[in-house]
Amino acid sequence: MLRPFLRAKLHRARVTRCDLDYVGSITIDRDLLEAADLLPLEEVDVYNITRGTRFTTYCIPGAAGGGEIGVNGAAAHLAAVDDLVIVAAYCQLDREDIPHHRARIVLVNDLNRVAEIREQTPFDLPDA
Repeated sequence: MLRPFLRAKLHRARVTRCDLDYVGSITIDRDLLEAADLLPLEEVDVYNITRGTRFTTYCIPGAAGGGEIGVNGAAAHLAAVDDLVIVAAYCQLDREDIPHHRARIVLVNDLNRVAEIREQTPFDLPDA
């Protein structure tokens, strides 16, 4: 049996652009894609912290170093510039792979630059 687990997350990135006329997807700064180990065309879920909206799309690379988080196509109705979002990718794991799994959590600053990279296991307990 495969079980779904978080694989990668960009946490509290700020939307820099919304483009209804663009053909789908979310544009993400190449540096952020690399930091989170996300690939172009990889499926991601986007959770809008500001509005409470959610959508599934795929990544496309933006220019490195600019901090771009561009919400494109119909999803642009679900976000606005300056909204805070979480971008998450998941994987399916067999029971024997779970103890070795490490999710990559990328925290960004106000300019969408990498502030910290964490790894989290399924067995890390949150602080009480």
